Amino acid sequence: MNAERFYECWQQEPLPLVAILRGIAPPQAEEAAEILISCGFRWLEVPLNSPSALESIALMRKHAGDKARIGAGTVLTTEQVDEVADHGGQLIVSPNCNPAVIRRSRERGLISLPGVTTPTEAFNAIEAGASGLKLFPAEQMSPAVVKAFRAVLPAKIACLPVGGITPDAQTLRTWLQAGANGFGLGGALYQAGMSFKTLHVRASAFHLAWLAARGLEK
Repeated sequence: MNAERFYECWQQEPLPLVAILRGIAPPQAEEAAEILISCGFRWLEVPLNSPSALESIALMRKHAGDKARIGAGTVLTTEQVDEVADHGGQLIVSPNCNPAVIRRSRERGLISLPGVTTPTEAFNAIEAGASGLKLFPAEQMSPAVVKAFRAVLPAKIACLPVGGITPDAQTLRTWLQAGANGFGLGGALYQAGMSFKTLHVRASAFHLAWLAARGLEK
């Protein structure tokens, strides 16, 4: 999916948050996916440095059907892109900007969200065919940096800060006002070994924070 098309689709997402399930194992994959989907999440990422990550992706993909997009994070090579595609993955997320990984993702019909920190990396990613941009690590950036990015980036490119994002409505609102289009959620949402009850509580908190940030409180 090219950047403009992804941006237009992303703008229609009721909850444009990517759940990053680092450390999840296959026995927890389906129930975790069900909990997140029930809380409004439609984008789920299993980093490849999780135990049997490809198996978890396949299980979650089968369980979710068309209710969510399932993919992989920490994708570093074109070979890994192929493995994810062969296991039913729909999304490739990387911590870096590797044009070969971006191009291979697009060749396999997958959504590509490479990690960028600088304008140079951002434009290299766009040129290679990225669907959107993962602004990572967000802890090293700020809403002011995102605003500066927005002054030079194409208008229709989704920018998703990832790293250190918490369910605080005011903080989310500040990022959004600067030009962010959503977020990737890591340890504040999911940690390996946590209970499903805790996952539900955290997922609900992020959903409510998003609604409050957008002035859409229930």
